[in-house]
Amino acid sequence: MQREELSAYLEQYLEVARFRDYSPNGLQVEGRASIARIVTGVTASVALLEAAVETGADAVLVHHGYFWRGEDARIIGTRRRRIGLLIEHDISLFAVHLPLDGHQEVGNNVMLARVLGFRVEGHFGEQDIGHFGELDDAGTLAELAASVSRRLKRDPLVIGDPSRAVRRVAWCTGAAQSYFEGAVRLGVDVYLTGEVSEHTVHLARESGVAFIAAGHHATERYGVQALGDHLAKRFGIEHRFVDIDNPV
Repeated sequence: MQREELSAYLEQYLEVARFRDYSPNGLQVEGRASIARIVTGVTASVALLEAAVETGADAVLVHHGYFWRGEDARIIGTRRRRIGLLIEHDISLFAVHLPLDGHQEVGNNVMLARVLGFRVEGHFGEQDIGHFGELDDAGTLAELAASVSRRLKRDPLVIGDPSRAVRRVAWCTGAAQSYFEGAVRLGVDVYLTGEVSEHTVHLARESGVAFIAAGHHATERYGVQALGDHLAKRFGIEHRFVDIDNPV
């Protein structure tokens, strides 16, 4: 397929124009015109780009790309190394941030729900990116935490009484601890996201709603994989997901 064809499809399929975001979505670094092999990953780190070079990728597709609002715009240091790798090997970089979080077929939140056994009932929070619903198998907070650990292969940080019953849950992948108050207003038993802030611990204790921080990277591995598989099936291109370990 052609690079511009992929760019146009991502914009349409992910409804990019619907979102106000903190970085540009779609094509961020232009590489070769023809794409037959694509590598996906969570973040466009040097390690991911080196894996893409080794794989012979024509394009890299990530959730966390470059050119974030408020960043130093100069192409120096680590940024120079990353962009230099792409240009040297003529590899295109595509990034999709909030549009991937909120997508209802291959989005991070929908895919995390499938992995963790959450039933989606509705949406909340900024641009309706947060999700809420019920657990497929209700139990205690301790049992939910054990299930999250087993399925995500990472021990989460859990704030709340391990013995409390949990059925209703709200979640938003990544660094969405700011959605916690909205989740509390929904009347859920537990809120799950990737990261936690100091003040969030107090809100969990005082509100009575449990909080699970399951890892920014760990919760956002699934959307970009699903999107890569979708593109491979639709356009007949090769796709490989590369998971660069990250403890956060």
